[in-house]
Amino acid sequence: MKLKQPSSLSVLAGIAGCAFAGNPDQIVLGFNEIHMVESGDVTFVDVEKYYDKALNSKATIIIINKEITPPPGKGLLFHPEPFTLYNQLTEHFQPRYSTDTEGSPVTGVNVRTGRNVVFGTGVEIGENTEIGHNTVIGSEVKIGKNCVIYPNVTILDNSIIGDNVCINSGAVIGGEGFYFKSRKDSREKLLTKGRVVIHDNVDIGANCTIDRGVSGDTVIGEWTKLDSLIQVGHDTVIGKRCVIAAQVGIAGVVTIEDDVILWGQVGINKDLTIGKGAILLGKAGVMSSLEGGKKYLGMIAHDYRSTLKEEAALRRLPEWMADIEKKINRKS
Repeated sequence: MKLKQPSSLSVLAGIAGCAFAGNPDQIVLGFNEIHMVESGDVTFVDVEKYYDKALNSKATIIIINKEITPPPGKGLLFHPEPFTLYNQLTEHFQPRYSTDTEGSPVTGVNVRTGRNVVFGTGVEIGENTEIGHNTVIGSEVKIGKNCVIYPNVTILDNSIIGDNVCINSGAVIGGEGFYFKSRKDSREKLLTKGRVVIHDNVDIGANCTIDRGVSGDTVIGEWTKLDSLIQVGHDTVIGKRCVIAAQVGIAGVVTIEDDVILWGQVGINKDLTIGKGAILLGKAGVMSSLEGGKKYLGMIAHDYRSTLKEEAALRRLPEWMADIEKKINRKS
C-alpha cells in the first residue's frame, strides 16, 4: 500500500498517540507486511522471535511492542498491540470505500455496458471493452482495452485489469485477504488495503475468487489462463503463461513462476514457491517449495515417478506379505 502523499514518523506517532524513536522527519511512503516491505515502508512485529527479521528488513519504520534502540536509519513506533495499530494507520491513510459508493466511469470509444452495471468512483475503462449485465465494479478500478467482462462479475476496489482480458461470470476479483490474528476470545482481521493486478491476455474462468493483497499486490502474469472455481490467496504472484485447471486452491503469499501447470484440485500451502515450468498433476498437495522443470504427484507432492513407484509397491504389498508368510511356514 503506497501513500498518495508521503508522511513522516512524527505524524504517524501523533495519529497513533504513541511514543517513537528515530528521526521525527523520517519519510514514510507506504505500508507493507514483513515479507514484501520496501524502503520507505512501515511494517509491524509483535512476536519476539521475529524482531531481528523486522529490524533488519528493508522497512524504514517498524511498529514494535518493546522499547528498544532503533537500528541506524530506521524509526520505531512503540505500541502494545502492533497489529491493531497497523490496522488503524492503514485505515487512516486509505479508508475503505462504502459498499454503496457510486460514480461514473471514464470510458474509451466503443465501450459497451449491459443493464444494472454499478460503478464506484475513479473507474477507467479502455476502448472496445464489454461489460455484461449485473456486474459490479468498485472504486479506483482500471480496466484496459478489448476486455470482455461477462455478466455477474464483481471487480472490487483498486483492481487493475490489463488489455485483452476475459473474466467469466461469477468471478470475484479483489475480495478481502484471509488474514486473522488469534486473540484470547476472538480473531482480529488484518484490513485489506492492497490490489489485484491482472496483466494482458489473461483469462479468468467462471466463479474464480482472487483476493487482493493485504498490503501489497496479488498478481496474475500475462497470458496466464485460469479455469473455473479457482481460489487465489492474498499477495500471491502468478507468473506468465501459467495454466491452472479447475478447483485449484492457492494460499496467500505464494510465488508461482512462469510456465507452471497446475491440474485439477491441486492445493498449495502459504509462503511457498513453485519453480518455473513445474507441472503438478491432479490432487497434488504442496507443503514445501518445489523446483522448476519437474512433474509432481501425491497428497504431499513428490517427484511423480517416485510417487508412481511407491503406489505400485503399495498395491503389491499383500502379494509380498503372502510370499513371506509362505516362506516362514515352510521353514517351520
